[in-house]
Amino acid sequence: MADWTEKYRPTTLAEVRGNDTARDALGEWAETWENHREAVIVHGSPGIGKTSAAHALASDLGWPTIELNASDSRTKDVIERVAGEAAKSGTLSAGGAGRRLVIMDEADNIHGNADRGGARAITALVTEANQPVILIGNEFYEMSNGLRNACQDIEFRDVGKRSIVPVLRDLLRQEDVTFEDDALTQIAEMNDGDLRGAINDLQALAEGRDHIAAEDVVTGERDTTEGIFDYLDVLLKEADPREALEASYDVDETPDDLINWIEDNMPKEYEGRELATAYDFLANADRWLGRVRAKQNYSFWRYAGDNMTAGVAAAREGTKSGWTRYGPPSYWSKLGRSKGTRNTRDHIAQQVATISGVSMRTARREIMPYLATMTHHCKNREVTVAMAAQYELEAEHVSFITGSGKDTNKVQSIVEDAEALREAAAVEGSEGAFEGASAGQTDAGDGETEAGDGETAAGDNTTDTDEAEDDEQQSGLSDFM
Repeated sequence: MADWTEKYRPTTLAEVRGNDTARDALGEWAETWENHREAVIVHGSPGIGKTSAAHALASDLGWPTIELNASDSRTKDVIERVAGEAAKSGTLSAGGAGRRLVIMDEADNIHGNADRGGARAITALVTEANQPVILIGNEFYEMSNGLRNACQDIEFRDVGKRSIVPVLRDLLRQEDVTFEDDALTQIAEMNDGDLRGAINDLQALAEGRDHIAAEDVVTGERDTTEGIFDYLDVLLKEADPREALEASYDVDETPDDLINWIEDNMPKEYEGRELATAYDFLANADRWLGRVRAKQNYSFWRYAGDNMTAGVAAAREGTKSGWTRYGPPSYWSKLGRSKGTRNTRDHIAQQVATISGVSMRTARREIMPYLATMTHHCKNREVTVAMAAQYELEAEHVSFITGSGKDTNKVQSIVEDAEALREAAAVEGSEGAFEGASAGQTDAGDGETEAGDGETAAGDNTTDTDEAEDDEQQSGLSDFM
């Protein structure tokens, strides 16, 4: 039996289900590509149609595709030779003349020695390409800042149950299999937004049947959220170290995510000495995860897993009972802030990094917190004006750092004063070029007056300089130089 996900893959964007807004945005990106000539990052959970949408778009526009994915060797040389040549010149024999679409799947999964130099090569590719490029990934923020800033981005969201059921219904009708609506609803609920997973489950269920009833659906738990809740119950209440470790193998969470789940929910069960001991194990796990990120050596994951599962279970004194309301990590809610907020933060960090000569990471973690403290609610107005002038911040940026509303008169006046301060600094930095031109015109018109009042003119110039120095000192601008 042919794979239904391939057999019924959308051939046009109009057939892509469940992400109408993202689908339309992708079409608009392609139609206006000649105007902006930017690559696009299409991101979202696995199985929701990102790659299908990219190929459907190419089909709509008649663009040949050149595709690289995680199974390819994606070193710097490969990317530059294959994708780079196609994107820049469009002369590869596979594509012929004209526009072609470069698709790189799993663009957030470039790491380790096998992809040495690949991340930098991709960033160079998207900035230099003369052909449209679509990068596809699950985790947008696993990609480098440089790559994200060089591309547009379109988020595909999990496909809702209401969108999955009609797709399943259409497939069964084309396969001449009758069904009960409740059966399709159960399959959609089991897959929780994963359209590809729902189609795979449906095909497995339909094989050898001409009718699907509700009782035929085996509710195999694909829902990782329920899975993690069950695991937390086992880990924090009853499992011994070995059982906790072995049970973690069945949890569909990476160690980076699992440690956040455990850290946030552990205090709901542990207290006192057992809580302190458990935190020691989590700290060890976090150190191993740091080594994974620093060395790109994913074999260290097992040491992190040992500490956050077996270690946390070993810290428990006895067993627990009763029902506990577990919740998702608070860390995720911070990452879940609006895209606009993250863009504002990154813009400020970029300005600070550029002017201060540091990395964006340093700007965000070490400099911006101090700026926020010094300018909290704009109470130190002169320092806030100086900061806005130094880093060329608009109202939304001042609001982000100070915590004051961007539409308030206070913030608006600070931005206006900062603009005036920058203009004054620009004139002062011109070393009298504009003033000299004006004086030259006066000399030509009235040389006798200048000669007669030379002492007064000199005195005025000295006074103006002193006042400018006083203004600069009072403004606090020098604090940010």
